[in-house]
Amino acid sequence: MNRRELLFAAAAAAGGGQSLLASRSGAAALDKPAGDPADLTIAEAAGAIRAGTLTASDLTKACLGRIDARNPRINAIITPMREQALAQAAALDAEARTGRFRSALHGVPIALKDNIDTADAPTTNASALLKDHVPAKDAHVVRRLREAGAIIVAKANLAEFAVSPTNATSHYGPVRNPWSEDHVSGGSSGGSGAAVAAGMCFGALGTDSGGSVRIPSAWCGVVGLKPTAGLVSNGGAGPGIAILDTIGPIARTVEDVSLLLGAMTGYDPFDPASVERPREDYAAVPGRPVSALRIGVPRRPFFDGLDPEVAGAVDTALKTLATIAGSIRDVDFRWGDLPEGAFTAPDLLSYHSRPFAERPDAYQTRTRNIMQMLTEMLDDPKGGSPSHKLGEHVAMIRSIAQRQRTIDAAFDGFDILVLPTTKTLPPTVTAAVASEYGPGVEPLFSIENTMIFNLVGLPALSVPCGLSKDGLPIGMTIAGPRFSEVTLLALGAAYERRAGWRGSRPVGRDGRNNPVGRGEG
Repeated sequence: MNRRELLFAAAAAAGGGQSLLASRSGAAALDKPAGDPADLTIAEAAGAIRAGTLTASDLTKACLGRIDARNPRINAIITPMREQALAQAAALDAEARTGRFRSALHGVPIALKDNIDTADAPTTNASALLKDHVPAKDAHVVRRLREAGAIIVAKANLAEFAVSPTNATSHYGPVRNPWSEDHVSGGSSGGSGAAVAAGMCFGALGTDSGGSVRIPSAWCGVVGLKPTAGLVSNGGAGPGIAILDTIGPIARTVEDVSLLLGAMTGYDPFDPASVERPREDYAAVPGRPVSALRIGVPRRPFFDGLDPEVAGAVDTALKTLATIAGSIRDVDFRWGDLPEGAFTAPDLLSYHSRPFAERPDAYQTRTRNIMQMLTEMLDDPKGGSPSHKLGEHVAMIRSIAQRQRTIDAAFDGFDILVLPTTKTLPPTVTAAVASEYGPGVEPLFSIENTMIFNLVGLPALSVPCGLSKDGLPIGMTIAGPRFSEVTLLALGAAYERRAGWRGSRPVGRDGRNNPVGRGEG
């Protein structure tokens, strides 16, 4: 019997109507799990709480200890919520002693990207402008997670106002990659991805306007999901680009992402983009069959210009997928004519115009350059009057919204798309800082493979699929029609099991000399 089978048997022995995780994830043990509890998956940690072998307080102290030990080097966390988290853990432990378990997340510590509102800690957006800002109330998704029993253990670092894909630009300094501290974590949810990879939390939330959940997930060797537009409320997150923004979960396994997503979804009448949908049992998804799925591989433009090591890892992953799915073939994925990034100017400036005019020096260099560029773009007399430009903006927003409603028709003859999450490996921190603190606004790499799924509103899941020769993680994206999260998660979990990537994590002081993965035992 391997380790996971032993955990499954122990969880089943805990039994009864209270043991939801025992039958689904097999993530508890008769004795306290060996090693540091911070290295468990969400499912394992939740199972241990159900079995009574670990408490919420045990898990919270383990995460806080990992933050104390690793954050000075990684810089993934802006605000550890020590007192709040320990108090919440104690209350949840008291509930557990009476046999009450709120959900599969009862007593599990998670982190939040620090642009998601919390009423009991600052929400800084990684900016000097908001370093002391404490919101009046929690974001909608934070309320849902707290109600589910998740413990908010920390607020995670990010690119200032979420405008950098490397996370080199933050008032609190760049986030470093736990697999190799010389390299960036990816952005803009870089603190969330790095914190999960380094064991500072069991899962985390990020926000994604063009790849900001999936890029750090790919580069930090963890799993990240951008849900379908409107499935998760954005209320209390931002400021950002309303029609592109989505809050998404990051965790070590697809199963863990499924558990987080189940607690995050729900209609929010105060968020105009929120969609009312029937509830899905995402916790049951990872075991669903995938043998009938038709996989499409969109070679152009998503495979153009790939780093050879990325190309090799994704090619190997495609061969693995061919052994578990019904079919796999190259396809032409047509998304229609969509605007470039210029249409975001009014969205960003609607929030930043006044503070940028009053305190431009409070912004980090890259953010300041972007705001200046967008301001000049709207003020340029050669480009037409401001009212004309705003009219163009409204027309583009309508075009994007219409495409988001009709994009499912592009899945003609296939069910799922598979492609590289990023075309390159993560750059070094030195290169990213030099680029983002320079005079320009161009990123070091293309977000072409991630941005399109924000523009068309589709769900996209990034899963680890390999390591470079220097031990840097590589990610693969599984995307599908609107509200196909169940299918994406099922295929991602099946691939994860077959490839042996389940719960892989960096080892060692600087993250080098990594195992390929923990596999299934």
